[in-house]
Amino acid sequence: MNIADRIQYLRKTKGISQEELADKIGVSRQAVSKWESEQSMPDIDKVVIMSDYFGVTTDYIIKGIETKEQIKKSDKDDTGIFSVTATAFNFIGLVVSAVVWYEEQSAVALAIGLIFMAMGCMIFGIGIFCSAKKFRKKANFNFFQYNVWLLTFIPFSFIYNILFTGLIAPYPLIISIGAYIAFWVVYICVCLSVSFAIYKLKHNL
Repeated sequence: MNIADRIQYLRKTKGISQEELADKIGVSRQAVSKWESEQSMPDIDKVVIMSDYFGVTTDYIIKGIETKEQIKKSDKDDTGIFSVTATAFNFIGLVVSAVVWYEEQSAVALAIGLIFMAMGCMIFGIGIFCSAKKFRKKANFNFFQYNVWLLTFIPFSFIYNILFTGLIAPYPLIISIGAYIAFWVVYICVCLSVSFAIYKLKHNL
């Protein structure tokens, strides 16, 4: 990681745009853009301002030398809270979707479930983006190994219901015992296979 990468990393970690960073340190947005694209280097006084603003040393921005506090912070795995939160959203989406369908038999139920799950995946994605790179691979494996059960349930139910009932319920409706049992067999086998494949991949890398 060079100085351009470190400036961009610090800016994104702070959650600000190039224009906002430019305003903070008294330069143009184009200047920040050139720093991040390695077209130019910031003056030392601007490096000092950035180090104060981001709470890092000038040595870190210029040379990438981390203090003990920064190393300790970078060693902290924050992906767990995002994974748990995202999983909770996925589970809530499934439950709310089922409740809405049970009460109203409306296509809105399916949409609600998918929206909650999309939000859950977005939360996890944000957590991965903000976390240290060394934790990302493990977090991805762990999240999808278990969430495959939640994320595939509504799509599987949708296909099953379209084929056998013509409805778009978020959970399998019982029309015939044979079809209903077949749904659960296929769903469980697919999810187990995917979870096992992810588990093996995680331990082989």
